[in-house]
Amino acid sequence: MNTDIDHLEPAEPHDGTPFARADSAVLIDKGRVAKRQQVLDDARSKLKSSFVGIDHVIDELCDAVAVWYTMPEVLRRPMIVNLWGMTGVGKTDLVRRLVAALDYQEDFVEIELTNGDSTTFHSSVASRLENVATEPGTPLIVLFDEIQRFNTLDSDGKPVTNTKFADFWELLSDGRLSRREREDLDYMFGSMMSSIRNRERRASQRAADADDDDDDDSIGLWRAQQLKSVFGMAGSLDALAQMSQLEAFGHMQAARSTKKIFEPIDCSKFLVIISGNLDEAFTMAGQGGETDVDADIFHAFTSKITLVDIKNALLSRFKPEQVARFGNVHLIYTSLSRPNFEALIEREVDRVITTTRDLFDIELDVDDSVRRLIYRNGVFPVQGVRPVFSSVADILETNLAKFLFDAILRDDRQIDVRYDEAAHTLVASIGDPPRVVRVPYSGRIDRIRNDAAIDRVANVAVHEAGHALAYCVLFKLSPLQITARVASTYVGGFTFPHSIYETRGSLIDKAKVLLAGGLAEDIIFGIDNASIGRSNDREVLTQNIVDFVRRYGFDDEFQASYSLEGVYTLDRRVTDPDIEKMIARLAGETRQLLVQHQPLLRDLASRLVIHGSMHATDIADVMRAHGIDVDVQPEGYLWAPPYHATLEGDRD
Repeated sequence: MNTDIDHLEPAEPHDGTPFARADSAVLIDKGRVAKRQQVLDDARSKLKSSFVGIDHVIDELCDAVAVWYTMPEVLRRPMIVNLWGMTGVGKTDLVRRLVAALDYQEDFVEIELTNGDSTTFHSSVASRLENVATEPGTPLIVLFDEIQRFNTLDSDGKPVTNTKFADFWELLSDGRLSRREREDLDYMFGSMMSSIRNRERRASQRAADADDDDDDDSIGLWRAQQLKSVFGMAGSLDALAQMSQLEAFGHMQAARSTKKIFEPIDCSKFLVIISGNLDEAFTMAGQGGETDVDADIFHAFTSKITLVDIKNALLSRFKPEQVARFGNVHLIYTSLSRPNFEALIEREVDRVITTTRDLFDIELDVDDSVRRLIYRNGVFPVQGVRPVFSSVADILETNLAKFLFDAILRDDRQIDVRYDEAAHTLVASIGDPPRVVRVPYSGRIDRIRNDAAIDRVANVAVHEAGHALAYCVLFKLSPLQITARVASTYVGGFTFPHSIYETRGSLIDKAKVLLAGGLAEDIIFGIDNASIGRSNDREVLTQNIVDFVRRYGFDDEFQASYSLEGVYTLDRRVTDPDIEKMIARLAGETRQLLVQHQPLLRDLASRLVIHGSMHATDIADVMRAHGIDVDVQPEGYLWAPPYHATLEGDRD
């Protein structure tokens, strides 16, 4: 046995098939490209059948990865794709299903970066990738999930001290990752030398003891992985793991002599997918517990989020040079619309029907009343699909088990399920002739809504009717939704407006709309019975009027900017009397408006008490019945003065 390990000659490179790379001209296999394009097209169709409401994201994602998947040879930098959306819209699941559809499970890594002090074994992207069997310079999919937690700026815009995963930015920049530090490499060499010497000592001891047993000389999987990731050796892990320690040490010396182990790791053929939720762009994400706002309203607002909004949100968490490295491929999820949620519920109900047929040979028919029950209690627009899945299980599957038990005992083959809203009961007609089985059930969210005291509902209805009336009269537009009976202990109700282009006039009208809720209570119930529900209205109102005077200069008496800081700060106290007088004047004008339309105010509030919630068309019908004509516009509508018509009219 050769024991002079310090003078071993470098071994020849391990026999393996490296990934073909082109140094200059790139030869593309057109047949392979066509075949992979077909696989990608099939994946596109499969993904669309698996998700609801994100067809546009699936199309954009498949288009974005097409070159990487079909012709990775042409890439000189990683392909970077960003996915942004609120929780539960399917960002991570979409990536995982795409990976499976492309048969890339063995070449896929999920990494969740953090700037916290949590104890993790890995502190760099390079060390995390050492556990991957993919050779440098070959395609790999890496998902960096929940990237918002890796912010490098705090809420005040100051740098966050963080030494972990700093090479993430190297990867995004040019697709190269720094290798191990020299100290780490020296440790690997020393460890291998120590193992060889220990084995030699054990062999000498066995020879002295006349022991014929021999211990295993193979390096094992862990060191085989090091040979691949750190020293760039080709070949399968199984084959490398069978290599002797001396042979492996020779290959390590060979790699060190060529200096390759000090070169950056080539990640140019990577597909890097970055996923996260940016509350700065998805401002409605904070309303995660909201189940009363129409899903179409949230959908319309998220549909307006653009690439510029995403980049501005990123700039609040990352340095400008880092934001640039995210690239320009940003796929933005909208929140699901009402039709999307209805389609999702239909798909889940169909799944239950199919499962019931396949497992029990029983035909199940589910009435639309059950679907409405699931929607009312399972749809939280900002939380995405997960609450719906939970509610289908809670409302349908759990109670279906009771009906199935009855049907199986009597060998019945048909179950029809409906929901009796008046009796708060799930009703099943089982068998032929049908036998009725009832199970009392109240939706968890329905119970919260229905527990509201009628006097409280009446108070909230008048408040919201005041907002809605002022909105209709001043903007000639019906609000998207008003609600007086909500599933919350802390929110009395709401009036959901459109986007309003802010002008001198619209700021004044918005102030009146804010004042109208509390003033409506004064008029209908008397000042002493007015509630404290106006507090938030007054805060927003005051902020708007302060900006009206101090920031925008819409008050003729104060033309300087009183919102500046530092050496430019002016005495803001001089504006306070005018601000107070202006709010008082607007309150008087708003009171006159409400008194003038008091019969309409009462009628709208009474209807709101009965229905709990009203949408734009319902509100418009009430307004028109009282002689006020208003427009009904969709959720994405922007109210603005007719600037273009005015401009063109001035030319004539």
